[in-house]
Amino acid sequence: MADDIFLINKDGSFMIKPPKKSPLVLRMVVLAFSMVCGIYICSICLKQISTHTNLKFTNLELPERTCHASAIEKLEIPRVHYPKPKTYNRAECACNPVRFFAILSMQRSGSGWFETLLNSHINVSSNGEIFSVKDRRSNISSIVKTLDRVYNLDWFSSASKNECSAAVGLKWMLNQGLMEHHKEIVEYFNQKGVSAIFLFRRNLLRRMISVLANTYDRDVKLLNGTHKSHVHSPHEAEILAKYKPTINATLLIPNLKHVEDMTLKALEYFNSTRHIILYYEDLIKNRTKLTEVQEFLKIPQRDLKSRQVKIHKGSLAEQVENWDDVHNILKGTRYESFVHVDYEM
Repeated sequence: MADDIFLINKDGSFMIKPPKKSPLVLRMVVLAFSMVCGIYICSICLKQISTHTNLKFTNLELPERTCHASAIEKLEIPRVHYPKPKTYNRAECACNPVRFFAILSMQRSGSGWFETLLNSHINVSSNGEIFSVKDRRSNISSIVKTLDRVYNLDWFSSASKNECSAAVGLKWMLNQGLMEHHKEIVEYFNQKGVSAIFLFRRNLLRRMISVLANTYDRDVKLLNGTHKSHVHSPHEAEILAKYKPTINATLLIPNLKHVEDMTLKALEYFNSTRHIILYYEDLIKNRTKLTEVQEFLKIPQRDLKSRQVKIHKGSLAEQVENWDDVHNILKGTRYESFVHVDYEM
């Protein structure tokens, strides 16, 4: 404790004067206050700098990877694509070129079997009969929206190879909006570089038998209460083949002509697209046709296989209930060749 200072006045009295406050203490107080203020100000500044930096990094867009088609022929470049899916990242396959295709066919023409062959290729994704769902083909806008998802690799199915697909497509029946909106679809195919693979049957009578048998099984469900359009065992094929449909002999020729005309019309409509025409019978008899398909799609050659088992084989006389009527109606017409065995399996 500091000592008090005693002073003597002129009249001889004492006066006690308190000591002056130490300047050192004041300096310490001022210094402490300054330090507190400095720390507070610095903390605010650091927060602002940190936030600003984070915003910069958040808004920073990395340059997109540029893919070059240097090894691709100039004529092929419009048909080569580098999709950027919204649902996943193609990662190391981002610059793997992808080609678009569509299998254009008719029910019971071998398109299901053909598609399984394509999907056995490690780099091919054919996503099935997508437009069998009516809402997807209700108008051209719905069709385009669906096609965009497929070709952007955002359509998921059991056949999807996703990021490393080299060719992606679908199976499309002529009676699923394809003919109705053919002008807009042809324009879409040409703009997007979609290649069309036509697959038909030469023997339209065999197709008719298959359609009738499949329709019957859809109602009756011969395989333990389950309908199957395609089978993978000889036993199941044998069960389905036991049914022999009865063909309306009166409507037979008009029906064959209707299918024939629709086929020709489809080829006419899509003549301006890049396309290839295949027939089921040719694929059965000559498997080198699959080599042509892979060349058409510009994909590496592979040995394509399918687990599907053919249901109707052999003589048509054994597959139709009223065979004599059918034979007599077609005899002497341009469809007479349909009654003969045109391939063996």
